[in-house]
Amino acid sequence: MILSWIITLYTLWQMVEMHEMVPGKRFDRYHELAQHVFGEKLGLWILVPQQLIVNIGVDIVYMVIGGQSLKKFHDLVCPDCKSIKLSYFIMIFASIHFFLSQLPNFNSIAGIPLVAAIMSISQLAEQWKQANVDYVFRSSSTTEVLNFFGGLGEIAFAYAGHNVVLEIQATIPSTPDKPSKGPMWKGVIVAYIIVALCYFPVALVGYWIFGNEIDDNILITLGKPRWLIAATNLMVTN
Repeated sequence: MILSWIITLYTLWQMVEMHEMVPGKRFDRYHELAQHVFGEKLGLWILVPQQLIVNIGVDIVYMVIGGQSLKKFHDLVCPDCKSIKLSYFIMIFASIHFFLSQLPNFNSIAGIPLVAAIMSISQLAEQWKQANVDYVFRSSSTTEVLNFFGGLGEIAFAYAGHNVVLEIQATIPSTPDKPSKGPMWKGVIVAYIIVALCYFPVALVGYWIFGNEIDDNILITLGKPRWLIAATNLMVTN
């Protein structure tokens, strides 16, 4: 995770620098930058397939995680209720976010992810280290090996921002004396530090507490206190 954090921060710095690499012109979109580097047609052929793969893959992961959190919330709040398939919760999660996507901007729901992150870390602090924790690798089957490589992919794309960095930088005033890359880079540094403070404690402390028994979604692994875990899973879905 640390190596991925460093690499993605470096590539983000490159994009900030390239935003105004041509005097008098600002590349506000990914495809504009790709077309300038590779040509009008080749740039699109190189960029668009990669964007589709990444965006569709990330969307699928978010849908599954959101559905898992909703199912966990349901099971904790109503343990005696009839079991419902995960696929139904994924559809419910997708429907909720369809309406949330109509909001004018992310600031409208900015407080919810922050609360969820704080609650996740507080849960880990309450769990503390479990008895008989095993840290030995469990990649003894083909499925587990493939899950390992899938985990590497999730880590590689964990630090989002590249897909919108050019558009964000386009909103910053720029002059020859004070180009936009100065304040933009400062914002990137602050954002990446905050992201690291949210990711690293959960990843490191979570593995220390649960070892190789931890699930892909750490909130699924947690078992108590029930009310706090249920509330956090509900926050994650938003």
